[in-house]
Amino acid sequence: MELIEFIKAIILGMVEGLTEFAPVSSTGHMIIVDDMWLQSKEFLTKYVANTFKVVIQLGSIMAVVVVFRHRFLEMFGLRKSSDSSKKTKLKLSQVIVGLIPAGILGVLFEDYIDEHLFSTSTVMIGLVIGAILMIVADRVSSKYDKPITESVDQISYRQALLIGLIQCLSLWPGFSRSGSTISGGVLLGLSHRAAADFTFIMAVPIMFGASALSLIKNLEYFSVSDLPFFIVGFISAFIFALISIQFFLKLINKIKLIPFAIYRIVLVIVIYFIYF
Repeated sequence: MELIEFIKAIILGMVEGLTEFAPVSSTGHMIIVDDMWLQSKEFLTKYVANTFKVVIQLGSIMAVVVVFRHRFLEMFGLRKSSDSSKKTKLKLSQVIVGLIPAGILGVLFEDYIDEHLFSTSTVMIGLVIGAILMIVADRVSSKYDKPITESVDQISYRQALLIGLIQCLSLWPGFSRSGSTISGGVLLGLSHRAAADFTFIMAVPIMFGASALSLIKNLEYFSVSDLPFFIVGFISAFIFALISIQFFLKLINKIKLIPFAIYRIVLVIVIYFIYF
């Protein structure tokens, strides 16, 4: 791998790690950065380049596993809860219920999404519509004295399913998985932190599945020479995601979603004048 390719892998991993858990669309940012600047398709085939943008998200997902490791161990019955006073705990079955809608649609439309939606123009559309949803969610939540569901452990199966349905919007690149699910959770009465926690926990199995599916379907296009590019991007995404997760979870209940929505709209305006 040449030095310039090494640098590009680090940059794409950094963009992924810093944006995966903020409601601004990590996939959208990677597509924009790559299309407008890095041009990874010049040294990777189209299918390998698109798969890379999915697979390095595994680095970010591994960061979630590290941050939420105690909760995952509790959900799988491998560790007793550190807080025995809690009457309810988030169950693995609730996470699965939330995953089903996007999982089914992701499998059915994966080819179409890869072929037609990985472009700067489609990302811009997703960024704007997602921003509108986030503004609406914050406006609705501001009308209530306090959230109905303060903690992720209080989520009901109905809320999990409805959040999962709203998560389907994130199959459109640029819409943002965390943006859609946090907005959906807030609209359903969750606190911003509870919605964020549930979003991150759901992201682990769905992103593992999406990455594995993309790798299997495009395995024939890979060569051994592509492997270092993937490894460097993975490590970069993992490191920067660890930083961003801690920062985001501390801030989300304070700043909520509107600042991220404004950023998305400003970003689209800037891209329009530069790219078009």
